[in-house]
Order: sequence, then structure tokens, then C-alpha cells
Amino acid sequence: MKRAAASLLAALTLLCATATRAADDEVFDFAVIGHTFPGDSGDDDLRRTLERADKMKPAFVIAAGIKSAGEPCSDRLYLQRKALLNKSDRPLMLVLAGADWTDCRNSAGRSNALERLNRIREIYFDGRESLGERKLELNRQSTITKFRSYAENAYWEKGGVLFATINLPANNNHFLSEAGRNSEYEDRFVANRAWLQRLFSMARRRKLTGIVLFSDGDVKAHVEQGFSLLGGFSSKQDGFGDTRKLVRALAEKFSGKVLLVDTARPRAPAEGEAPAGTLTWRGNLGHVTLTGEWNAVRVEPGNAAPFTLLAEGARDDARREHGSKRPVSEKTGKTEKPR
Repeated sequence: MKRAAASLLAALTLLCATATRAADDEVFDFAVIGHTFPGDSGDDDLRRTLERADKMKPAFVIAAGIKSAGEPCSDRLYLQRKALLNKSDRPLMLVLAGADWTDCRNSAGRSNALERLNRIREIYFDGRESLGERKLELNRQSTITKFRSYAENAYWEKGGVLFATINLPANNNHFLSEAGRNSEYEDRFVANRAWLQRLFSMARRRKLTGIVLFSDGDVKAHVEQGFSLLGGFSSKQDGFGDTRKLVRALAEKFSGKVLLVDTARPRAPAEGEAPAGTLTWRGNLGHVTLTGEWNAVRVEPGNAAPFTLLAEGARDDARREHGSKRPVSEKTGKTEKPR
């Protein structure tokens, strides 16, 4: 009986291990929704985009931002958008955008950024679960006592890949040149530095094959040194400079792939940069700026090129109607021709 029980236990263990490996090797997609649409039809457009993204049944959805720059920084709007994002059929993770808090002003016209950021944290990140009707348990930086305010930074794991969000607003990372007014940036940099170090350390320890980092701003870690990195910030300090150096250093010590996904507003590419919507690589460090209503990325665990940018969501419905599911080439960023 003991030998039979031992044999049964060994068989069950092998079966579980096989099932785990099969799950880790399973190909899956994730969707990224662009900045909330401006104007009176913003809610309707966002609702329609969520429905389109849900149709492809992604493993999860990333929502880049709560509101557009022209919309009010009000509790009412924050709560309204949370209720709408919660209607996503898939687990939904929010990446904060600069438009959500950095440009907010109070009734006297003074900056209200930090107060609004803290209020967003209370409304959106009050627990460990994701948004959406199907919940996903997240690991938040706020579980660390020293960084209990930074609940917007979260990570989760799927298919041997570590996915994480980080608060890096697109407008120069909210770096303020005025003396004595940059404490928010400085404190957040300390938290983000610790967060990045933790993510890469964890990925190395677990021998994961990849890291995908979602942010609003583009830190330009993928741009070759020697090219112009400051772009529109040539007249003031680059708020992404220290973060860029850190990401590069950590990526060099990581044996897997690192993909940086941002949703910064479209602009003319600087020298050495690829246009928005192009997935490019510099060694093991990849980058893509996603624009449009929504985009999808395919993840193929174990593949030498594990990340493939699929069709832009704004054109996806039309492509489906014609039976086209051609992906976009990871190397060129162009639609691949059928073979």
C-alpha cells in the first residue's frame, strides 16, 4: 500500500509539473488601450474600445491613463472612469499617465498634482486585485512599508515573463526646474529605483525569460548612446536620465528579454529613433510606443523572439472581417506578407 501510494504521489507530481510547463509554454496575447478619448463622447469611445479589446480574449488588458488632458481632475470623473474600466471582461491593469495628475490645478490656479495623485491612489489602488470583471491578484510596491504610497507600481507573472507597471509620466517625468519644488519627483525616483532593482532581481532569481515594463513616458533606454536623447527637453534637465541609465545597467545583467512599452503622445522621432508603433531592439532591450485606440502584443514563451506586435486596434475590426490576422514584423514594424 505504501509503495502504491508513493507511486501515485509521484505520478500526480509529474502530471502537475507537466501541466505547469504546458501552461508556461502557452502562447497568449495582451492588449493595451490608449489614452482616454477626449470630448463629450469619451466614455462611449472608451466603452466601445474595451468591448473590442475583450473580443480577442487577451490574457489581460493594460489601460494607459484615466483621462485626457482637457478633462477635469475631479473625483467624479475618476470614479466614473473606474466604474467603466471595471466593466472590462478581462483583468485590467491601469498605468498612470501625466494627464491624470501632473497638470492638475486647484481653484487658485496652483499645481494640485500631488494631492490628485494621492487621491487617484485611494480610488484605484485600494487593494491587491486588478480592475475588470475577472480579477488578477497583483503584487504592489505599497506592501513594502518604506514605499507604502506607491501602490500604482505593481507586478504579475505569466508564462515565465514578469509584467510590471511603473509611474513615469510622459511630460519629462514631472521634473520641475524651479528650486525647492521637486520633492515629488525626487521621492518617486527613489521608489522607482527600488522597484526596478526588485523586479530585475526577482526575474534573475526565478530564472524568468522576460520582463515587460509598462509606463506612460518613454525613458529612451533603447536609443543608442550618442544620439540626441533630450528631444523636446533640450532646454532643461532630462527627467528620465537617471532612470534610463538604471534600466540599461539592469538589462545588461539580465539574460532574458526586456520589453519597454510606453504610450507617450505621438511626436516626430528624434535622430536614431524608430517611428511610434515600431518594435525595435538594442541587444536584449526592446521598446515600442503604442498609439491609437488599442494594440495587441503576442507573447510566445520559449521563443527566441517572444514578443510580436499585432494589428493596431483601430484597424483590427476591418482586418478580421476580411479574414486577415497577419502580425506586424518585430524587426521592421511592417505588416508581414502571407507566405
